[in-house]
Amino acid sequence: MGVTLDDDARQYLGAFEDVTGVDGRDCLVTEGGDKLLIVVEAGEMSEAIGPGGRTVKRFEDHADARVRLVEDADDPEAFVANALAPAAVYNVTISENNDTVAYVEVAEDDRGVAIGSNGRTIDAARRLANRHFGIDDVQLI
Repeated sequence: MGVTLDDDARQYLGAFEDVTGVDGRDCLVTEGGDKLLIVVEAGEMSEAIGPGGRTVKRFEDHADARVRLVEDADDPEAFVANALAPAAVYNVTISENNDTVAYVEVAEDDRGVAIGSNGRTIDAARRLANRHFGIDDVQLI
């Protein structure tokens, strides 16, 4: 499933790749442009973060925006779990009835982490899961 990027997202991804040396797969930009969610190539997360977080911090300073990184995955279950990190995800089940829904079992103590402030984390997971795997909804169980 192909991901279509707008001009802002393409520019941020290009700058991300220049600063970090890591390929970005996708970029979501918040309305104010002060927060970015970047999907990085599987296996490249530690390089994107850098020692002590210096690499991603350098990009945040360059972009003048806070950045959250999500590691890409080949299968939808792993991708949804990565999108909800750092919440402890026990299991992801994809159900394909009328809509395709990812049901996510999360540690009780991490439900708030998976939901995020004002629902931002789970909303971002829903958007990314839809963009990358055609999943209509992500629900915590």
